[in-house]
Amino acid sequence: MSERPLSPTRGGRGRDTMPRVRYRVSHTTTYSYDEDVTNSFGIAHVTPKELPHQHVEKAEVRIVPLPADQSSDVDFYGNTVTYFQVLEPHRLLEITAASEVDVSTPVYDETSFDQPWERARPLVDPTLPGAWRATDLAVASPLVEHTQEAYDFGAVSLTEQRPIVEAAEDLMHRIHAGFDYDDTATTVTSTIPEIFEAEGGVCQDFAHLMLACFRAHGLAARYVSGYLATTPPPGEPRLVGADASHAWVEVWVPHYGADFSGAGTGQWLALDPTNDTRADDRYVSVAWGRDYADVPPVKGVIYTEATTSTLTVSVDVAPDQQE
Repeated sequence: MSERPLSPTRGGRGRDTMPRVRYRVSHTTTYSYDEDVTNSFGIAHVTPKELPHQHVEKAEVRIVPLPADQSSDVDFYGNTVTYFQVLEPHRLLEITAASEVDVSTPVYDETSFDQPWERARPLVDPTLPGAWRATDLAVASPLVEHTQEAYDFGAVSLTEQRPIVEAAEDLMHRIHAGFDYDDTATTVTSTIPEIFEAEGGVCQDFAHLMLACFRAHGLAARYVSGYLATTPPPGEPRLVGADASHAWVEVWVPHYGADFSGAGTGQWLALDPTNDTRADDRYVSVAWGRDYADVPPVKGVIYTEATTSTLTVSVDVAPDQQE
């Protein structure tokens, strides 16, 4: 998803008291087949998260044909996951998620932002408050390999004793400047070496690259899947369906001293290397995990004799009102 660069924003201390923007989000995924599908089982990550800076007013997932079974649950990372099974023979399967979400710019306690990045590694110092919650996000994952190239690229930003947020934002700037947005350069399964070779990719690739650089140096960071509201050029109408799923990164910043979060687990700074900015009130968070493979919008298994299929996706993130 290619977006215009946004202006970085900085929050102050305390809980979220920022003005909120309400969005109506519609995300439709359509599969079509050249023969009947007799059994379709799927898992969807399409329901926005409830967060201090994000409130989900309404959310529903509609599936056509009507599933024989549909339910929702919460996974290990606190994501809402929708499970479904369609037994009615069909050549068209449509999954539509509709929600109303109030979003504000995240507010951070910046008293921990000047700590050296070396002090924020949960595997190096497991006594850090909340380190046990972050450790699995500091190790390699299927799509985020700790390559030497990623280590070397990250080392340019993660210099000795550099403040963690300064280093993290420098890495974000360098990825944005050094890699081209090119939706033909990579695929959904592209590896870290392939992203370096292509010197480009899409938001998923930039997020994976940033994760690899962080984790290769022992920092914990997670992949965030969601939406970014787009604004059309002046004088042009907003295009329904022009938005798409987006991805960015959150890096773990542990707390020292006073408990800010209520759980002593630190905070997660949201950075978008695609747009070279911190996430603000235009970002709607849906799910997070180790990499894209943990939180694809829809995945599943079908039983069919079909030999061809097509996939179309339409996402619309429409501002509703300012609160």
